[in-house]
Amino acid sequence: MQLSIVAKTIGLLLMVFSFAQVPPIIIDLIYSEGEYFSFLLSFALTLLGGLILWWPFKDTKKDFRLREGVLIVVCFWIVLSLFGTLPFLITDSISNLSFSDAFFESMSGLTTTGATVMSQLDDLPKSILFYRQQLQWLGGMGIIVLAVAVLPLLGVGGMELYHAESSGIAKDRLTPKLRNTAIALWKIYLSLTVLCALGYFLSGMTIFDAVSHSFSTVAIGGFSTHDASIGYFNSISIEMVAMFFMFLAGINFSLHFLAWNNKSLIDYIKDSEFKTYVMVLFASSVIVIIALGLNSEYGSSIETIRHSLFQTISIATTTGYTSQSFSSWPAAIPVFLIMMSFIGACVGSTGGGIKVIRILVMFRLGMKEIHKFIRPNAQVSVKLNGGSINEKSLVSVLGFFSLYAITFFLILMLLMFAGLDQVTAYSATAATMNNLGPGLGEVAQNYGSLGDTAKWILSFSMLVGRLEVLTIIAIFHRAFWRQ
Repeated sequence: MQLSIVAKTIGLLLMVFSFAQVPPIIIDLIYSEGEYFSFLLSFALTLLGGLILWWPFKDTKKDFRLREGVLIVVCFWIVLSLFGTLPFLITDSISNLSFSDAFFESMSGLTTTGATVMSQLDDLPKSILFYRQQLQWLGGMGIIVLAVAVLPLLGVGGMELYHAESSGIAKDRLTPKLRNTAIALWKIYLSLTVLCALGYFLSGMTIFDAVSHSFSTVAIGGFSTHDASIGYFNSISIEMVAMFFMFLAGINFSLHFLAWNNKSLIDYIKDSEFKTYVMVLFASSVIVIIALGLNSEYGSSIETIRHSLFQTISIATTTGYTSQSFSSWPAAIPVFLIMMSFIGACVGSTGGGIKVIRILVMFRLGMKEIHKFIRPNAQVSVKLNGGSINEKSLVSVLGFFSLYAITFFLILMLLMFAGLDQVTAYSATAATMNNLGPGLGEVAQNYGSLGDTAKWILSFSMLVGRLEVLTIIAIFHRAFWRQ
């Protein structure tokens, strides 16, 4: 293991991350709330920490191997989350916030989970609120670059399957160089953010709220500057803007890249995962609309459709915005919505969950087995975008499901041993592993009432879900550390 290259890279990332403290300083100076010192000190400490890691190895020019790459990916979120706690801990505007709380909030932001331990957000300084939103925006872009450009090179992650089997998207269809790929993805991500902010502003948000919510919408994060989330605005037009951009952010960014380059929507229509993504959102929305209508939750069909559509898209894409307290909806609707987060968004998007493409492959694999049961001698292949999926990729998907299920069970049991009831433990595990945010039971509003042990377990759960299980579990295997 070449730890020198790992330390050098993490040090560079930390130094770059330190400049994330600059925009909140500007916000604080604009609104004159006296929080700039917290961010100045955080900037200095983060920059110093990065310099300490980078300086001893600045002349190291060793090549990355698989193990170094995986370790850097894992350390990227852990170390940045640790330093991301600084503004929360240094400020005097947040009372009774422990280190566990601050780490949970930072990890939740950078992994775009959206689970929060904070309350009374409406009373917090705008610089702190903006910093939370910015964490999600930066984390969202990091996730896209990780999923589309980095993990496939390391041989892990859903994009490896997508690149290998999709006739519409291949590794060389982005750009041959990682740097150029990252720049192309940034352009798309930034463009969506600007358009989303403009949409919110024209729909009635203030400039501050519009920019802040555009960050967490495009990142599929779910953090808000208000305790009532999107419900604070009680605006159909704002909810429509949110639904549109949550939908777009849940699409594979490689697909956005192709459509962008070709100036055509045909690439979307031909893509198997996109068609399944649309079908899942449509079908789940219809189910929720019917269920809410049968239970007469709202006085009019317009209100029923409005809130059903918003909550279904928000939770199915793992954004986690709320316009209503969906946890108090009748019958099995809250549980159904939490279950939808397991499917999640498309691979190569800012969304969480298992990812639509894996669900699609598993479904088609199941159909193949049924067909072979009926006709044992038939030669049936699993296809995606017109091409057959090879055995290696199928085994990879099955392996992912196995690791996901085992990890989910272990985290669920740990939370129950930590004192959480079954509903809270189940929904909290699902909400963090799927990077959703809001749950049921004790975590329906926020996670502040949980004990420190539960918060650390859930912080780990967010990381496992964000790094698609295999990446982080690999570092616990003995073979990973052998020379």
